[in-house]
Amino acid sequence: MPNRAYVSLWLRNFNETNMVSLFEQFLATVPVSATPPVFTELIIRAVDFTETPLEEYDLRGQILTPSEITELAREHHESDVSFEVTARWDIWIRDMESAKWNKKPEKVTLFCFGPDYDHGTFAESGHLMADIGLEHIFTGHAGILTPESSPRAEPEHPDEARFLMWMSQPENLREYQAKTRENIEKLMEWIRVANEALPVERMRLWSEGEENFEARLDEILSVR
Repeated sequence: MPNRAYVSLWLRNFNETNMVSLFEQFLATVPVSATPPVFTELIIRAVDFTETPLEEYDLRGQILTPSEITELAREHHESDVSFEVTARWDIWIRDMESAKWNKKPEKVTLFCFGPDYDHGTFAESGHLMADIGLEHIFTGHAGILTPESSPRAEPEHPDEARFLMWMSQPENLREYQAKTRENIEKLMEWIRVANEALPVERMRLWSEGEENFEARLDEILSVR
């Protein structure tokens, strides 16, 4: 399975009383897609992920604000509850078959974890967390955006070999760098807005495949 990337936020004075309001503020910072619907689902869970959800709302036929979405969740503000909202944001995606770039709505999932949800999973995942999509949207495929001084592994699949051959053309690589940089800059701007809107104590950018995802993004942004 492809690796995914995440943003985790730990907030000062977070508790079951203010968690819904803080989640509403978090949702309001999301740079949602220009194409509706922008929020497509709300799931409310109790205890942990193995339990049947308390509530599931399909929001695709509606255009709801963050305030209206969290109003649906407000009666469930116990300490062992989590909220999960699926949204869409516009990100550059390269089609591997056609090699064409499209800026299109992609799924981003926002979580709010109560202090006692899943044995205090917030300690590892954050009070608020965003699953921002596939890691390579921000880091590139096959290590192609690593500095030239870094050793690059041999391709393990024919598709990867074709990709690297395509990227051997300077104009293709420049476009790949530019589109990936735009995706990173959009993410970083979202994080900046969230930090200003919320009482953030700590923030972590991480992924399933990178040892230091944030450092990799900084590295890519530094290459011009």
